[in-house]
Amino acid sequence: MCEVGTRPAPAGDRGENPGGAPGLQAAGAAGDKCRDMGEQPIFTTRAHVFQIDPSTKKNWVPASKQAVTVSYFYDSTRNSYRIISVDGAKVIINSTITPNMTFTKTSQKFGQWADSRANTVFGLGFSSEQQLTKFAEKFQDVKEAAKLARDRSQEKIETSSNHSQESGRETPSFTRASSINGTDDEKASHGDSADAHLKSENDKLKIALAQSSSNVKKWETELQTLRESNARLTSALQESAASVEHWKKQFSECKEENDQLRNKIEELEEQCNEINKEKERNAQLNRRLQELESELQDKELELEDLRKQGEIIPQLMTECESVSQKLQAAEKKNRDLEEKVRTLRTDVEESKQRQNSLKTELKNFLDVLDGKIDELHDFRQGLSKLGVDN
Repeated sequence: MCEVGTRPAPAGDRGENPGGAPGLQAAGAAGDKCRDMGEQPIFTTRAHVFQIDPSTKKNWVPASKQAVTVSYFYDSTRNSYRIISVDGAKVIINSTITPNMTFTKTSQKFGQWADSRANTVFGLGFSSEQQLTKFAEKFQDVKEAAKLARDRSQEKIETSSNHSQESGRETPSFTRASSINGTDDEKASHGDSADAHLKSENDKLKIALAQSSSNVKKWETELQTLRESNARLTSALQESAASVEHWKKQFSECKEENDQLRNKIEELEEQCNEINKEKERNAQLNRRLQELESELQDKELELEDLRKQGEIIPQLMTECESVSQKLQAAEKKNRDLEEKVRTLRTDVEESKQRQNSLKTELKNFLDVLDGKIDELHDFRQGLSKLGVDN
């Protein structure tokens, strides 16, 4: 199996260049090394890597400054699966997947699993829920494959152990049968060949027993390790359950921050609306400015016309002087006529007064004349009476 440590990889292995991403290149170099040792990448994604704080067992500590490559590797020689992630020259995840591991989704974009061998809990933050779902599905597939590999290994061990026991029981009967059959020479020849065959079989059985005993010890150690890992996983799950409350608090805080950000966004939208209104006003002002510029051009044309007309002003001044002289003469005549009108009005008034006085005198005369006529009439009547009497 590929051994990935924390020592810095050489520049050639990391594949660093001035314009590249050292973390991805180092991960690629580690993947190439694992492929050379019999491990093959079966799934690759990118995520932010976290580890549980070993002191508090509650808070997450970032293991990478940015999103890094996280890959599943399969070791064909040992029939095992691992999750490996490299940040630059540092290996931040080297977790062997066992059937007892569980990948838990704690949010829409975050998941975690506990590694009892590394005595820690790894957390991955993805950029989308789809990436988290794919990683979780792959984790389940790899977990099932690891379980099948473990079951097959146990079956092989049991088969080899049963085969060794059956071979041990069948060996004496074979020796007895070979000693009974045949003549003395045949017995001797068969005895030599049987001894050699038995010796080789015994050697094979000894090797098989030694391997089976070592495998039994190995699987007992593995079983003890799994029990310890189960205990650690149980404690880690309890700690993760306790950390859920912490995450809930952080979620409520994030929700409050989200509400504040929404309020800010609404304020910014209002400001954007005001800016749009200002833009509309500026557009109107620009249109008004263009209209004023067109009007200014029209005024300039009128001013040019006036300048042209100003060239004939001297002639107009001469004509104006002559007209003013004529006007003065007309005014003089007008004054004379006004004077004559005033005198005529005075004469008319005097004549009216005279007419009024004449009318008065005439009226008085007529009154006197009427009186005289009456007197003459009375006198005539008196004369007529006198003539009658006579």
